[in-house]
Amino acid sequence: MTKADMVESIHEKFGLTKKVIAKVVDDVFEKIRADILEAKNVKISGFGNFEVKKRGRRIGRNPKTGVETVIPPRTVVVFRPSQIFKDEVNG
Repeated sequence: MTKADMVESIHEKFGLTKKVIAKVVDDVFEKIRADILEAKNVKISGFGNFEVKKRGRRIGRNPKTGVETVIPPRTVVVFRPSQIFKDEVNG
């Protein structure tokens, strides 16, 4: 599903203008993005959590050559679905 598909689906359900819906969808995503960039976790009840985690330095290996290399520390975003969402996906 794309952002345009979301806007279309909401438009069909509520009848609001696509311009207003697109602004709301953009604002929601921008707020989530801004909080993640500030290293804040985002919790959406019934959906899941976006968590900011730090990965430490580690040794990696090129699978083709077998040469080891150092992978520097980095920050990653992890999504963890809520139990409600997991139960819905699993039937």
